[in-house]
Amino acid sequence: MGSLNMKLCNIIVFVFLIYGCHSARILGIIHIPTHSHQQLGTALLNGLAAKGHEVTMLTPVVPKKISKNLKVVHIKYPPIPEFEKFNFFDLKGVNIFETIMRLEMLGLSIVKAALNSTELQTFLSEDHHFDLVIIEQFINEAFRGFCHHYRAPCITLSTVASNRWTNRQMGNPTNPSYMPELFLPYSDHMNFFQRLQNSIVMFWETLYNHFYMLPRHNELLQKHFPGAPSIYDLYYNTSLILLNSHVAINAPVPLVPNMIPIGGFHINPPNKLPKDLQEYMDDAKDGVIYFSMGSVLNGTDMGEHRINAILNVFRKLKQKILCKLHSDKFHNLPPNVKFSAWFPQLDILAHPNTKLFITHGGLLSTMESTYHGVPIVAIPIFADQELNAANAESNGYAVVVSYDDLKEDELYEAINKVLTNPKYRNTARERSKIFQDDNTKPLDRAAFWVDYVIRHKGAPHLRTAASSLSWYQYLLLDVTLFIITVLLGFLFVVRKLITKLFVQKDEKGVEKAKIS
Repeated sequence: MGSLNMKLCNIIVFVFLIYGCHSARILGIIHIPTHSHQQLGTALLNGLAAKGHEVTMLTPVVPKKISKNLKVVHIKYPPIPEFEKFNFFDLKGVNIFETIMRLEMLGLSIVKAALNSTELQTFLSEDHHFDLVIIEQFINEAFRGFCHHYRAPCITLSTVASNRWTNRQMGNPTNPSYMPELFLPYSDHMNFFQRLQNSIVMFWETLYNHFYMLPRHNELLQKHFPGAPSIYDLYYNTSLILLNSHVAINAPVPLVPNMIPIGGFHINPPNKLPKDLQEYMDDAKDGVIYFSMGSVLNGTDMGEHRINAILNVFRKLKQKILCKLHSDKFHNLPPNVKFSAWFPQLDILAHPNTKLFITHGGLLSTMESTYHGVPIVAIPIFADQELNAANAESNGYAVVVSYDDLKEDELYEAINKVLTNPKYRNTARERSKIFQDDNTKPLDRAAFWVDYVIRHKGAPHLRTAASSLSWYQYLLLDVTLFIITVLLGFLFVVRKLITKLFVQKDEKGVEKAKIS
């Protein structure tokens, strides 16, 4: 009996040594108060806590599910007028430059509110130690101060695929000939004029961010983290970025070693649907269409004429429809439509009777639909939605309908096209196979690289030298200027020599003429 107890103790100690030695204190900052951002941040931090790390989460939204090792610090933002008054549907009426400026200023306002909150100020004044800081990557460069404050390596979680923001800080190449701007409605296959616009927007945004936005973030950084280095030093000192991307959805692009795709890490096996919803979907002999404009966009703000067009189209369809809208705002509702302010989206998309997803084209919605092999009709509104919709359409499992010119006939034609042409369903299923064909789970991959950065003290060996170059060095502007200067100097000398040669020749010719 004593021998058995001794073996049991040895096993317990062995397990503790294996798992305990890899346990680390991690600070996670998920600051955007929207469902999709919180969903991704919570999934990552809960996953790390479940693997034995001691995780502290700073967030304005308390998660519904919290792992044993996850401590949540609720940050109560002061009023943010820019956020409360912001109507994302209004972005459809402005150009790409105005869109970028509005979103960047909105992001700056949220960062200000977070840093000015009482809870965050109290947290910073307390004595904490962290081995790693994970920051959500979204217009929050001033948050790099947390990494300096705790003298810890910095990992950022990008809620989208690689883009100009992530590439710039990591020294990853951004080629506008096939890598579209995040807020433009282009896939990686662009014509000349699209590449021209893409190049202009990227060049302008690089200057706008470097000379206008980063100085404002630097002011916040110096105010709330006294003695911190410049934002330009901290911003380009990121150890690793976790990208919410996958080649099944996003175009393939080059990535430096410390940019890790983990797209789909928030997707779990489907849960059983509520009884009434399960019966509703099981009994749909012609299938179910799911309609949702996401968690940020309030569908009722689309305008009465667009809502009426959508409802009239639904009335013509034989399929049952789950519609994420507040039905009490509308009259004469179609009998084949079930309305609700919320649906379990992942579980609905996993149901075999789901034939089509009508969506705004948000990345999580596009990702979840692709994962479960459901074709799409996209009505993109703003930000990366147009890019996601363009990629899905280019890949052959979606049809894009313009929000600005949303008409009943065009929407009906798009829905009918996707439902009746087997190409869309078959392509969606092929993309689903690509998505799920992986040798590791995305969350496990994320956990591995988090541990890797901790083990190797920030993993500086993964960083490319490009991240330490100034913008003009990275773009080779100094080299180009030198070459142009040398060429101009050479041409100047040649011109002088030729001019002198001809002048001397003319002078000799004149002298000969005088002698004769």
